[in-house]
Amino acid sequence: MTVTIDDSTPSMPASISLGEATRVWAKVGLLSFGGPAGQIAVMHRELVEKHKWISDARFLHALNYCMLLPGPEAAQLAIYIGWLLHRTVGGLIAGLLFVLPGFITILGLSIIYALYGQVPLIVAVFFGLKAAVLAVVIEAVLRLGRKALKNRVMVGIAILAFIAIYGFKVPFPLIVLMAGLMGFLGRWWLPKSFPAPASTAADASSEYLIDRLLGQGQLRHTKPSARRAVRITFTWLVIWLLPVGFVIGAFGVHSVLAQEGIFFSQTAVVTFGGAYAVLAYIAQRAVESFHWISPGQMLDGLALAETTPGPLIMVLQFVAFLGAYHHETGLPPMAAGVVGSVLTTWVTFAPCFLWIFLGAPYVEALRSNRALNSALSTVTAAIVGVVLNLSVWFTLHTLFGTVQTRRYGVLAVEVPQWSTLHGLATALAVGAMLAMLRFKIGMGWTLLGSGIIGALSLVLIGHLP
Repeated sequence: MTVTIDDSTPSMPASISLGEATRVWAKVGLLSFGGPAGQIAVMHRELVEKHKWISDARFLHALNYCMLLPGPEAAQLAIYIGWLLHRTVGGLIAGLLFVLPGFITILGLSIIYALYGQVPLIVAVFFGLKAAVLAVVIEAVLRLGRKALKNRVMVGIAILAFIAIYGFKVPFPLIVLMAGLMGFLGRWWLPKSFPAPASTAADASSEYLIDRLLGQGQLRHTKPSARRAVRITFTWLVIWLLPVGFVIGAFGVHSVLAQEGIFFSQTAVVTFGGAYAVLAYIAQRAVESFHWISPGQMLDGLALAETTPGPLIMVLQFVAFLGAYHHETGLPPMAAGVVGSVLTTWVTFAPCFLWIFLGAPYVEALRSNRALNSALSTVTAAIVGVVLNLSVWFTLHTLFGTVQTRRYGVLAVEVPQWSTLHGLATALAVGAMLAMLRFKIGMGWTLLGSGIIGALSLVLIGHLP
């Protein structure tokens, strides 16, 4: 599918084929390190800054919706923008390519882990990559902050959102809803402090591709349709749950594979607040209730998921692989592990496509509602605080070997143990920041160099950094 625009301005992207979009989505997937903050940063850099496919206002409008959904918000944002550009097939390609690199990496590492345990060289490479991603994460916070925090009230809301989620562990969706309510009411009480966000109106002369396409009436699939909504719901419920039914029929409802399919299907609809908010629950059930893995194996899985491309929720794939590998009797261990890994990834991400394909047309329609649209400025400011929290969490757990949680009444704050500061990780993070921000070296080259340095450090010093 190719969309062409009659535009004589050479600096504007005049058209984009599905093949070109596929190459960009593949790049986004391969560079999606660093959890939600890093992944959102990569997409913003590629789609807004570099290719100018989508404006800041539309990007943040879509992100606000994805933050309210269960599941990995960054993966859903990719599906949303892919759907905007090339309908269902575009959303499928964007979502699959966002997940595929991480899936292949985690599957390969799970097989190696099951056979040999931790492999130091692989750990060292991902150590280097993880440190370099900090530059991407910090850049994302700065860029979003400059665009979203237009006055002192917005800065204050971002700070409040950060304190709420970092210190009081308030869930993402509740923060977003409260911010939207503040913006909605603030529009009447203090209109100068709560302005409407940057316009997301379609504009045939816009420098951003999607805005121009909408302005010329070429994206008719963004219009809501009740008949389409019913069809989408039925189709994706079948796609989501059919493999689970097949496994139950083949191995029995009490088999490990069936239990994984059922449990992780349930998890997919309650993971509000991102992966960080539900990992403790998942770890408790996997270790203490189902006895699929040990606490040490759960920590190893988290370390792999944090340092590989793709959403952090990919740790479920590792858990499912080991659970089926060690405990499923209906198949050989390796085959059981691979089936458990594929099934769990399927039921984790299939709902993401359902939420986007069903809800995105209605979210797009809400852009014309002035009252709701005015609340987005406040929601966007709160999102900056949320992304800042993710950045702080990622920074602490990358640069320090030990991070402790200290409680002051109802306040819980993560404090690093300074004696465990990783000198090499800090140096790599600073070097990556200088490379990308000062010398404008590409993200891919920066990550590659950091991964090589991580591997060389193992060779030179004889142990993990």
